[in-house]
Amino acid sequence: MLALVGRNPADEGMSRFTLLMVGRRMHGERRAAGPLLAAGVLLTGLLVTVLVAAGLHAAQQDKAERVMDQRHAMAFAAVQTEIGRYRAMLEALAAGVSTQDELTWEKFDTATAPLDDAKLIGAAAMAYVAPVRTSELAAAQRRWRERGAEGLTLRAAAGRDEHYFAVFVRPLTDTEATVGGTDLASATELMAALDESRRIHATAVSDTYVLLRDRRKPVSAQQQSFVFAAPIWTRANTPEFRGWMVLGLRGRNFVSGVLDTISQGQLSGSIIATDSDGSKVTIADWSVPGEPDLTRQSLFDVGDRKWTLVTQADSGRLPGAGDHLPGLVLGGGALLSGLLAWLVWALATGRARARAQVEIATRELRETEAESSRQAGVLAAVLNTISDGVTVVDETGHMLVENPAGKRLMGTTVSNHHPEEWQQHYGVYRTDGKTPMPVGEMPLMRALAGEPSDGVELVIRNARRPEGVLISVDGRPLDPSAGLRGAVVVFRDITELRRYETDLQVFAGVVAHDLKAPLALARGHAEVALDDVAPGDPVHDRLVRIMQSTDRMDAMIDTLLAYTTARNAPLRITSVDLGVVVREVIDERVAHRAATWSIGPLPRVRADAAMLRHVLDNLVGNAFKYVRPGAVPSVEVSATPARQGWVRVEVADTGIGIPDGDKPRIFETFHRTEEAARYAGTGLGLAICRRIVERLGGEIGVADNPGGGTRFYFTLEEAPVPENADEDEEARVRAALDRALAERAAILEAAQLPGLGIPQPAEDQPLRAPRQERQRQD
Repeated sequence: MLALVGRNPADEGMSRFTLLMVGRRMHGERRAAGPLLAAGVLLTGLLVTVLVAAGLHAAQQDKAERVMDQRHAMAFAAVQTEIGRYRAMLEALAAGVSTQDELTWEKFDTATAPLDDAKLIGAAAMAYVAPVRTSELAAAQRRWRERGAEGLTLRAAAGRDEHYFAVFVRPLTDTEATVGGTDLASATELMAALDESRRIHATAVSDTYVLLRDRRKPVSAQQQSFVFAAPIWTRANTPEFRGWMVLGLRGRNFVSGVLDTISQGQLSGSIIATDSDGSKVTIADWSVPGEPDLTRQSLFDVGDRKWTLVTQADSGRLPGAGDHLPGLVLGGGALLSGLLAWLVWALATGRARARAQVEIATRELRETEAESSRQAGVLAAVLNTISDGVTVVDETGHMLVENPAGKRLMGTTVSNHHPEEWQQHYGVYRTDGKTPMPVGEMPLMRALAGEPSDGVELVIRNARRPEGVLISVDGRPLDPSAGLRGAVVVFRDITELRRYETDLQVFAGVVAHDLKAPLALARGHAEVALDDVAPGDPVHDRLVRIMQSTDRMDAMIDTLLAYTTARNAPLRITSVDLGVVVREVIDERVAHRAATWSIGPLPRVRADAAMLRHVLDNLVGNAFKYVRPGAVPSVEVSATPARQGWVRVEVADTGIGIPDGDKPRIFETFHRTEEAARYAGTGLGLAICRRIVERLGGEIGVADNPGGGTRFYFTLEEAPVPENADEDEEARVRAALDRALAERAAILEAAQLPGLGIPQPAEDQPLRAPRQERQRQD
């Protein structure tokens, strides 16, 4: 009582003021913590993303360096091999001519005829060059005419006592015949090579120059060339010099011909010759698109000259370094970090009674971000590119070519030339890894029979490959230009690819599942908060936007879950009335919009009703979504017979269409056309459709609609017509719908497969909490 009586009102007011100020300061500190926490999450996510992307980029660059070394070694070996082959052929011809007492045109023509089929890349002509002194010009001209050099006129240049004339000439690439008789003194480089060859009694190569036969061409058509000169000495005790066999090669044609196949459009190259005066001259170069950032060079001997082969490549165009994974990881990580930061900010600035739950959700989001970064690192480590194996056989199955990569993949070091022993020798099995693959079904044998094959998967298991390796094989009959019947196969190890795809599904499922919990929590608290705020209050609008945003993200997560489960979800194959499912999908789609549609006669098919409905809903939904502003959407569904026992279902629209350049990739994950990017979507819808159709044993594709727009088509196995086909239409439709709904519910309950339900369009969907099993149309 004494304390109450003695209480001062001024002191009581001061206490209330102090408590109010302390409460406001604490509230301000809590509000300031939200943006700081969001900024920390954003910076952490961006840092982790940049580190992962940098690691992937470094791995790709290392792969590009190894591939560049391999390609340069192949190009270097090819150039040396070709030059050695030309020199050997030239010296063989010179040796043969040296045995002739009198060289005539007929003998020269017979000796050089095989050159027409030798495919000498860049070779211009083969010529026999004879030395003639000035005092013997008339006699030499008469003698060579008698030996078959019709129309030969020896035109000697002034100032020399001895002249060199091309008497017999066989063009190898030019269509016009060449008449000899020109004094070669005007080509000082050629003269020097001839003199050097005669002096050293061996083949010599000239400095680079423009061939005499090319100097009549426009300057743009001329190119640096060189010649090989082989001296002709008789084999008598006292050798007598008869002349030279000369082979002219055009540098640009030679380099492009040798490197064209090896480079595969990825390798630029040039050959630099060191002339007799020590100067370096580029004989020719070969370029491909790109910005070269890798360079290799090798020095080799050509006759008495030193040449250098220089190769360059754009690392981004080499195998294993040209994909966009680092960019995708960087963009995806930045997007995820920004989204997480936004969620943290939204939750941290909510009402006071939800602050404790917001802190829990923030911790869960941070853990999700860390797990996502860890999974990204695991996936980056799994990514691995390997070289392809190549095997070529003749018509009897004899191994003509089996490259080192092929032997390594097949796990053997000894080739087997007997097709009937291939299965036991290499250990070839079907993809189950247990069933031996019959020899007649092997891609190599199918190619020998004239049947090409692509993407044939099989397992190799033998003593050196006890764990087994899954490879993908492409086979083709050997091109007739090879001069023999045979076959070629190209195969690659796809074991790691399959493991990568499996890990990606697990990763996507884990990320999506872990994101749904905090989303549901955030939306639940926003909905509770909405009940206490009057309409028209700015806070009311913000809460509504939060709920709509969580709904959109929840739909994106459901689409991601549908994509990851569409490959392995259990199938319940039944007889499905295609017409009933199509009418149900279209009725739901046109309920709240103006549209025109047409349904042709549709048969019954064997399929999983819920998954088939997802495919049709996606294709029909795209037809209604991807239309130009102001246009009325239109869709037409029809079916025609395909191969025996199968039907082809077509969904045609009059929308914005798909460019030809995007059609081959339209069913790939996250691929969207430039124009479609202006519409809402994730880029997973058509990828899910392809997975479902392929699991049902069919094929899916896209083409232009003749009336404008796009025409999607897919094939399904036709189901037999039931005996009670004449039952009442309304009862049959109701039964089919009940079966489809029951099947879908069973799948969702037994396998917990999200992504098979179809919600209302976003603009018509009421505000509600996200569900774990819900599918949104892309």
